[in-house]
Amino acid sequence: MSAPISNVRPDPDSVLVDIVDYVLDFPIDSTLALDTARNCLIDTLGCGLEALTYPACTKLMGPIVPGTIVPNGAKVPGTSFQLDPVQAAFNIGAMIRWLDFNDTWLAAEWGHPSDNLGGILATADWLSRSAIAAGKAPLTMKDVLIGMIKAHEIQGCIALENSFNKVGLDHVLLVKLASTAVVGQLIGLTRDELINAVSQAFVDGHALRTYRHAPNTGSRKSWAAGDATSRAVRLALIAKTGEMGYPSVLTAKTWGFYDVLFKGNAFRFQRPYGSYVMENVLFKISFPAEFHAQTAVEAAMTLHAQLKSTGKRVEDIRKITIRTHEAAIRIIDKKGPLNNPADRDHCIQYMIAVPLIHGRLTAADYEDSIAQDARIDALRARMECVEDAQFTKDYHDPEKRSIANALTIEFNDGATFDEVVVEYPIGHKRRREDGIPLLVEKFKTNLARRFPVKQQLAILDVSLDQTRLEAMPVNEYVDLYVI
Repeated sequence: MSAPISNVRPDPDSVLVDIVDYVLDFPIDSTLALDTARNCLIDTLGCGLEALTYPACTKLMGPIVPGTIVPNGAKVPGTSFQLDPVQAAFNIGAMIRWLDFNDTWLAAEWGHPSDNLGGILATADWLSRSAIAAGKAPLTMKDVLIGMIKAHEIQGCIALENSFNKVGLDHVLLVKLASTAVVGQLIGLTRDELINAVSQAFVDGHALRTYRHAPNTGSRKSWAAGDATSRAVRLALIAKTGEMGYPSVLTAKTWGFYDVLFKGNAFRFQRPYGSYVMENVLFKISFPAEFHAQTAVEAAMTLHAQLKSTGKRVEDIRKITIRTHEAAIRIIDKKGPLNNPADRDHCIQYMIAVPLIHGRLTAADYEDSIAQDARIDALRARMECVEDAQFTKDYHDPEKRSIANALTIEFNDGATFDEVVVEYPIGHKRRREDGIPLLVEKFKTNLARRFPVKQQLAILDVSLDQTRLEAMPVNEYVDLYVI
């Protein structure tokens, strides 16, 4: 006869405690992290403004009940919506992720840490407007930047050694976790309440990756992060009521996260929480493309110029060899039909073919009107991905964190172009000096999509000034983006 299971409530799992102690107690004093967070903020909001030009995104936005306006609620940048913080988080999260153009973190698990901005900004704005209505001081944008740094760190440090995709779970699980912790701190949870909230994030149902992979690739991947960060706000608010948590949510035998969803394995950690992830985050600056293909697109742009200068045509190409890393092959090496924009922006062959033909890759290039060009699929059929073991090793090396791709073109007449190799994309930490000016230009372009010149200049004036931005009340900064 088996021994009865102990009903003694255990101490909280150490993973929960470490997250909460970091969020509550770790001081952020890294100038580099704060400056990078400011650049991350403007880039992320700019991505959202571009997404507002796509009806597929805007159809999901607004209040649950049309016409609802929440007094002292959070405002959604680029719109006239003022919503409760849960729905505002969904709106902001969906728009910033819609075009796959915001920042990226690559490790054992991939993801986009700025997805957490949906919950952080919505909560901070709501809290600030509520505070002012009660005669109290609002939060400042420095509070938002610190929240971003800490959310990046939680998501990114867990991602370093733990692959959720290998057990079929989507990386937005980490968005929900990080957002819950940071939002919980913003709304004033006690240490015990915050541990309860973070435990709830693990108990929650978790998204499957199936919407990112053939044959089910679809647009949920564009709103899944909004769903996750908004759920985090909801869980933090539930914990604020005093609702209990689940201390051994990870380690409980049979019923805990590790046994149910992680094949019995405990999380592994490479480093303690600090500000490493924000300082090393990858920006998507030039191309709205899945990040493992960014360097491949840069290489394709170089080859497009060579085609033009030599008089060669894409129709003359016999074969294209893509020397790449293992993660790219696992995620974006696709043969066969591509059914929608979400399918196309996760196909390395498509993301190489378009710039080879047109000398560009924009969000609009994933739409049906471009995809129907028969030359794209003809080129895709001539491409082959080959793993380079050194590229894979350098991808995982914490001192390099490269995302290398190399392209070789062979022509029907036997001629070849020299292989074009790009190891680090323009958004990599190693290329910050070149990348940040382009990031600012990207932000200016996105502001111009939505606002008149006077409003654009008012946003730029404070957004590019670290000291002024950090001191600005959150509600005043968000008001700059209201239509």
